[in-house]
Amino acid sequence: MRDFFNYINLFIRSLIFWFYSVTTIILYSFVCLLSMPFPLTFRHALIRYYMYVYFYVLKKVCRLDYRIEGRENIPTNNNGIIMCKHSSTWETFFLPQYFHTPAPLAKRELAWVPFFGWGLAIADPIFINRNDKKTAMQQIIDKGTKCLQQGRSIMVFPEGTRVPFGQSGHYKMGGARLAAATGYPIIPVAHNAGWYWPRRTFIKKPGTITVVIGPMIETKGKKPEEILKLTKDWIETTMTRINGLVDKPTRQ
Repeated sequence: MRDFFNYINLFIRSLIFWFYSVTTIILYSFVCLLSMPFPLTFRHALIRYYMYVYFYVLKKVCRLDYRIEGRENIPTNNNGIIMCKHSSTWETFFLPQYFHTPAPLAKRELAWVPFFGWGLAIADPIFINRNDKKTAMQQIIDKGTKCLQQGRSIMVFPEGTRVPFGQSGHYKMGGARLAAATGYPIIPVAHNAGWYWPRRTFIKKPGTITVVIGPMIETKGKKPEEILKLTKDWIETTMTRINGLVDKPTRQ
């Protein structure tokens, strides 16, 4: 009986947060459209403000918070290619808060999603056609190089799609090839958000997500395969450690 009432409590909290998310994303998408004529830095400031409030509500309603290890590894005077574990929706909202004006690497189909796609568009992402691998790779290098030279970072989920908690997906070469072509460093990020906010799951578990931002991985003079291996090894080794840090009450 206790488990039943606990489930109902989590369901109601998640439902309230779902209504908040849908409502604010729809409303904020129109704000995003109106901001398109303004500079990119202003548009990203709007994104960060929305994310700040979003995570505040998530904490108060669903009792889901986070903590960061390696905050000192966030570059302040130089940029790079952020390669992040992808196991939840959570990290797509988290990264823009701490890496200012990043250019997300995203499949072009997301641009056609009503409301969400409009919000994504103001971040000036790198949309790619994943069905045409040759063209997609060239787009990543051409557009990615331009963004890096402008002082922006590139945001990449190397697994391509959300992978269930505790599993490792196939790491794709796009980010590593961009790093090899440009010489910009990799900024690896690992987290256990997939335990608290699993993919295709409505209920969000209460607790504290652990995010680890690793030291920059230098890429100059390295081949894409070597860069990808170094990045994957760091992320998955770190995942093994932090997967054991999920709050014990949420495991029961």
